[in-house]
Amino acid sequence: MFEDVYYKDVRKNKDVVFIDVRSPSEYEESTIPGAVNVPLFNDEERAEVGTTYKKVGREQAKELGLQIASRKLPDLISQIRKYADERKPVIFCWRGGMRSKSVATVADLMGIPCYRLIGGYRQYRSDVVERLGNYELKARLVTLHGMTGVGKTEILGLLHAAGEPVIDLEALAGHRGSTFGHLGMKPNNQRLFESLVVEELERLQNQPYIIMEAESKRIGRVNLPDFLLEKRNEGIHFMLHAPLHIRIERILKQYLVGTDDFHEKVSQSFRAIEKKLSPQNRSLAWQYIEERQYADFVGLLLVHYYDPRYKHSLQKYDVSFIQVDSTDLFACAKTIKEWIYENLFARPSFVK
Repeated sequence: MFEDVYYKDVRKNKDVVFIDVRSPSEYEESTIPGAVNVPLFNDEERAEVGTTYKKVGREQAKELGLQIASRKLPDLISQIRKYADERKPVIFCWRGGMRSKSVATVADLMGIPCYRLIGGYRQYRSDVVERLGNYELKARLVTLHGMTGVGKTEILGLLHAAGEPVIDLEALAGHRGSTFGHLGMKPNNQRLFESLVVEELERLQNQPYIIMEAESKRIGRVNLPDFLLEKRNEGIHFMLHAPLHIRIERILKQYLVGTDDFHEKVSQSFRAIEKKLSPQNRSLAWQYIEERQYADFVGLLLVHYYDPRYKHSLQKYDVSFIQVDSTDLFACAKTIKEWIYENLFARPSFVK
């Protein structure tokens, strides 16, 4: 017989795999990070069962659900075997009810040892809210500042690859934070973002410091936890600088110029901010877009929109900045790492 477990009892177990048996749209909206979707019902079937429950009754809905599910059981079991491999499945639905119980029961009958998650995704979500609300961040935050295009994200990647404790909030949000920040990315909602933030913070909980990029309260569709913003102000702050032409090159590379729908998406996004520019610059920007002169378009926005806004936003920081040239990304990452080891740990630099 399958075993009922709480998320806290298995969340650090690397020998399990979470199986979300909710419908594809439920899974797409938010799930447990790392979970795979093996839906008992598709979206249309789920709606049909729900309508039957409301209009006819519980028993008739259960009967309809059984008819639909029975046809799928061989494929469901095959998928669970594939995803489980050498791991033990943790099966969950919305609240640990009939869907997860049915799948877990059949999996057990077919010789697949498994768990069922008590309370389902709803209880998991409550746990995330509680963990985030009571989280005590002990690590010191090292924050990278700089105008758009100086390479903050790239440097975070280099530091992460070098084994440094890094949290990339934009990657967790699925958004770069600007009007064009969704291009080439898939924005996450608040629930999934909070789940990912909690997992990352707990992964780094024993680190003496965490490196991150300076972000506003809101990134795309999500809001940062207040404690993270408050802790940031007490930390260490690096200000990165790079020439305008370097910044333009990095932005064009990062935002996937050349994709089929790039022109359309840039046009749509620009409409949201075009009135913030003078009539002359607005007209020139549209000319650059229509002529596909994206380098000139980016340069205009940096000089006349993003840079002024960034300089204004710096006024809220009552901190000292360590100035670093980020023209050479590798040299910049090395400088930051050396400063951290020399000043936080008072050790000679050993960075190669």
